[in-house]
Amino acid sequence: MNNLVEVRMPKYPDCWETCGNCASGEVVIQTLLVRPGDEIGRDDTLLVLETGKVALDIPSPQAGRVIEVFVDEGDRVAEGQLLLTIEPAEHSPLKLPLYNQVARAWPNTFSP
Repeated sequence: MNNLVEVRMPKYPDCWETCGNCASGEVVIQTLLVRPGDEIGRDDTLLVLETGKVALDIPSPQAGRVIEVFVDEGDRVAEGQLLLTIEPAEHSPLKLPLYNQVARAWPNTFSP
């Protein structure tokens, strides 16, 4: 587990400081969609952030298994804060629905 991927709170867009229409100055975890042990794919939504006016999905940067979650629903989060860690999958399956359907139909023909 020495190659854990850290998922951190993204950097706030520069426009938040000048405009402020999207953020009320506080960002909270609206919905937490994973827990330790969950298997996830690349780009799966891990959690949803609430900015006061906008809900933002935070996708997984890596396929693998969730090792630890450092936040709960309702928590305020700061830019750069550690949200969770992922143990990368050895072989990330392709996330192409048609490819996966064909691969299941002819398992000895296709390999990711």
